[in-house]
Amino acid sequence: MTIRFFPEREKKKDAHKSNVDLVATSTAVDRRKSSVWIRSHLPSSFAAWCLRLLPILVFFICFVTYYYSYAVPRSYGGPSKTLSSSKSLCGGWLTQQKWESLNFNISRQTQLFLKLKDFFWREHLSKLPLPYGIKGSELLLLKVLAVSSNYDVPAKIENLECRTCAVIGNGFVIKNSSLGSIINKYDVVIRLNDAPVRGYEEDVGNKTTMRFFYPESASYNPALHNDPDTLMVLVPFKQQDLRWLKEIIYNEKRVRKGFWKPPPQIWLGDVSKIRVLDPYFLHQTADKLLKILSQKGKQISVHPTTGILAVYVALNYCDVVHIAGFGYPSSNNPRQPIHYYGHDTMKSMKNSYHDLNHEAKALKKLEDSGAILYLHPHL
Repeated sequence: MTIRFFPEREKKKDAHKSNVDLVATSTAVDRRKSSVWIRSHLPSSFAAWCLRLLPILVFFICFVTYYYSYAVPRSYGGPSKTLSSSKSLCGGWLTQQKWESLNFNISRQTQLFLKLKDFFWREHLSKLPLPYGIKGSELLLLKVLAVSSNYDVPAKIENLECRTCAVIGNGFVIKNSSLGSIINKYDVVIRLNDAPVRGYEEDVGNKTTMRFFYPESASYNPALHNDPDTLMVLVPFKQQDLRWLKEIIYNEKRVRKGFWKPPPQIWLGDVSKIRVLDPYFLHQTADKLLKILSQKGKQISVHPTTGILAVYVALNYCDVVHIAGFGYPSSNNPRQPIHYYGHDTMKSMKNSYHDLNHEAKALKKLEDSGAILYLHPHL
């Protein structure tokens, strides 16, 4: 067998190998040059790159914080996660932004209760009688307020940078909710009328910062279902309400007339814990939130419930407002219980002085705007 050699091919292979080695050497040199250039230019270029990226990064962090602390909890109503993240929703600018989004066209009012000095320093006293003003009730109020040395919320709450509030309604919907331990974690817990706490702690908790009431809904012994430092907030709907309180405070002869239900003739509460809610809030609830007042502000037969009033007060005073126990069952079943306690049914609401459907729509509007959050599923 004859073996042939092709010197031309071998030369081409050698030339090709030389070219490859040359290219590899050139590439290595270029890489070393690039590495030197990067090391020499990295600090300034990287800093400039970071500055360009910073606004995008800040926006991304803000969006993620908002989404996971507000939008997500609101979508599924997870109360335990909602409360833990609620502090991230605080801040004067954010609270003010939420308030302005409601289009009430009025400023937030964080002074909740009437003070004795108001009658001496106010340039223009109310032009409306109760329940929307104090006209005609000044003397009664002077006597009631004269016995109190404190007209404010406790300093430990007043001085909080962020106030988280839970307004607890009396609705049947809160029964078997197991929300008690969550409700107790809020800075401020507002309860209504004579709704009991003992025996229902698992669902409604046992912390009470304020209790809104009027004579017909008062309990003769507030200590049974309140904390020792609970503020008992009188909502005066009529002059008889103030007269009842004055008679209790001064131990005067009780007048029984003028009430749709006999109020307690003996009241064992701590007088120093009594506060009188400024009628301004009921007026603004009716006017701005429910829009049930006439253009001239005349008195009407339908008034806001204590519950919707408490929600409006919380919107003024608190940075974060969550609610539970609101909502009445369908009126198609007159035997359906309406409270988480007692035996009252929808039938008892037939002759109510409240427009419950209208209030439900107002709460829905507040929920849709993000101003309030329900702690449980609801209709």
